Amino acid sequence: MKNWKNRSLLLVGIGTSTLGGWVYLIALNLMVLERTESVIAVSVLYILGPLATLFTNFWAGSFIDRTNSKHLMIVLDILRAALIGFLPIMPSIFYVYILVFFINVASTMFEPTSMVYMTKLIREEDRQRFNALRGLILSCGTLFGPAVAGLLFFIGSAENAIYINSLALLVSAGILLLLPTVDLQSSETDSRILSWAMVKKDISLIYSFSYSNTFVIKIYLLFIAMLVMMTSLDSIEAAFIKQSLELSDTNYGLLLSLFGAGILLGSAINTLFTKYLAVNTLIGYGSLGTTIGYILLYSSQDFMSAVIGTVLIGFAFTFANTGYLTFYQNHVPASMMGRFSSLFGIVQAFMIIVLTGGIGLAATGASVQLVGFIGSLVFLTVGLLAWRMTFRRSSTALELG
Repeated sequence: MKNWKNRSLLLVGIGTSTLGGWVYLIALNLMVLERTESVIAVSVLYILGPLATLFTNFWAGSFIDRTNSKHLMIVLDILRAALIGFLPIMPSIFYVYILVFFINVASTMFEPTSMVYMTKLIREEDRQRFNALRGLILSCGTLFGPAVAGLLFFIGSAENAIYINSLALLVSAGILLLLPTVDLQSSETDSRILSWAMVKKDISLIYSFSYSNTFVIKIYLLFIAMLVMMTSLDSIEAAFIKQSLELSDTNYGLLLSLFGAGILLGSAINTLFTKYLAVNTLIGYGSLGTTIGYILLYSSQDFMSAVIGTVLIGFAFTFANTGYLTFYQNHVPASMMGRFSSLFGIVQAFMIIVLTGGIGLAATGASVQLVGFIGSLVFLTVGLLAWRMTFRRSSTALELG
């Protein structure tokens, strides 16, 4: 009963933070657009995230693995709430960018910290089901977040919606206070003063682990490649929908809602049939299905064909995401998880900046649909590789479990 209560509280906290995150994202975009009337000014917001990752992840993992994860999550929630609360009163867009950068720094640290905490709190045999439930909560945020944001804009303003997000993060911090502490006190946990020698030692540790666990690294790099390709292809999605398919804003909004519906349906099935879905099945078929969804989307000629691809992307990715996360939690020791994800996060952020920029430049000189379709075919090789690796021999299922 106690474990069920803790898992429920953690899911409520995740749901609150996710819903607030969608409201914050949409409200911030609108606030910057209203102040500057510049699309470029809004696009800068999306560059600040990867830049914050490059700035933070080199040292953050060493700090996270030596700090009480519950307490750090609470501090980061409160810090983000305070910084977000100051956004509407900033006198210029320059100061808004500075605050957003540090909000992204805190968010970049929060993600691996929460993964460490979840891994330690949830027993190994319960992780796949918990990850499926977590995906269900996140999908609800994707589906209902924009609607909540729209309602808040209707009755108030973008600034008021930002204040609501600040409040949501404080609520999330309050929920975390009710959860147990999962970190054992140790001499390493008390070593919070970072040094270059400590960072070098941690890099060497991750290198040694990677060298000794090549299968784990191959699967994790596939996950990074998948996230990078999705982010890059999503960066031209709006232009494709508006320019190539010539759909209205209403239809574009409907597509986003159907994407959320696909995630919701996949998460629900994933949750109900967890015991029947092996990790290698989730990763292999989920990855392949996601890549096929992008091919269908960028080869579509009208709204209905775009719907099929969009729903498939949301549906299939829930299975792949649950599989990858469960594999990650079961094979990377929680004691080094912060350092592991942070260092590989640098690679991910750099690849996102390069590939997203490259696809964006290509789309300015060629057909957006052609660029998206070629990118989807490249993405298909990632899906096929994931499928092949997870089903190439009978012992793979045991390695992935």
